[in-house]
Amino acid sequence: MTGRQRRLFVPVPADSVPPVPPPIPDPPIYRELMRTWADRGRTLPGRHDPEWVRLAAPPRGPGDLSVSRDPRGDGR
Repeated sequence: MTGRQRRLFVPVPADSVPPVPPPIPDPPIYRELMRTWADRGRTLPGRHDPEWVRLAAPPRGPGDLSVSRDPRGDGR
């Protein structure tokens, strides 16, 4: 046989894939820390953060960029 050989992809049947184990619950100290952070309005791991989404979004135009008006450029 000459030329490139083709490989055939055959998906694995769903019944032969082991089930995903249930997630391990967070330790009580971690749950308490998350509750304290939430009460103080802090960002929580794994939770939607609108401010981060806004800051990480690409600029849409000149109005989205913050430019210093300081003529010296040293921030004084």
